[in-house]
Amino acid sequence: MRKVLDYVWQHLRLITVFDIIDIILVAAIIFYILKLVRGTTAEYLLKGVLVLFAALLVSGILKLNIINYLLTSVFQIGILAIVILFQPELRNILHKFGTTHHLKLFRSQEKEDNRAIRLAIANIVDACRAMSADKIGALMVFQREDNVTSVANSGTAIDAETSAELIKNIFYPKSPLHDGAVIVTDGRIRAAGCILPLSANLNISKELGTRHRAALGMSEAYDSISVVVSEENGYISLASGGVLKRRLSPESLEKILCDQLLPKNDVEQKNTILDWMKGWKKK
Repeated sequence: MRKVLDYVWQHLRLITVFDIIDIILVAAIIFYILKLVRGTTAEYLLKGVLVLFAALLVSGILKLNIINYLLTSVFQIGILAIVILFQPELRNILHKFGTTHHLKLFRSQEKEDNRAIRLAIANIVDACRAMSADKIGALMVFQREDNVTSVANSGTAIDAETSAELIKNIFYPKSPLHDGAVIVTDGRIRAAGCILPLSANLNISKELGTRHRAALGMSEAYDSISVVVSEENGYISLASGGVLKRRLSPESLEKILCDQLLPKNDVEQKNTILDWMKGWKKK
């Protein structure tokens, strides 16, 4: 037993601080990749690759030369195969590194107009309450850190102040823009009728339609918040960070939007956005 401990200690003494940092970085990269592919087609492909790799190790230990040779040949072209098979996921990873807060230091950010955002939240909550009661389908996206110009360009530019009446008119069933999404930037309606990326998550409930999948896909690809009103049942849902919260009341929707779009100290100044709106309208 002592010899074993001495052997282990001798090898542990060879480990440097840089080795520890190297291990932590590799573990973090692996964890990030696993998190990105979770729930997608790539998850099953990755499991298959791991099974083949385990078979390669076992065949080497058991000296199964033919199997080991075949598996080694497969892994020699494995990098190219992975690039082809995981192309959508690799593109998504590169997209996230290029658009999210990872590159925040390289972008000059304009100061948010909190008053405009408070007004936008109040008006959208008001519109969602009305559309939910009338079962009118709607999809709205709040831009946060990421630049969503490419998505906004897929629709019709509007650049107007956010109002409940305008939101309801856009999503009126006979409106030419009702099938797309509305993009809200800094409290203003930037564009309407926009096409959003659909989620590739295989665990999404089958009862969810295209609007909910688009809301999830947008929240997965960009740092944004998507609000959905179902035309089937009038339920209000919110997607953020790839997570969908369903059957929200207007009050719950308001609270979540305030928490995620407004600075914390600014949220605490008002109990609710609707209360703030009542006081503002009386002025």
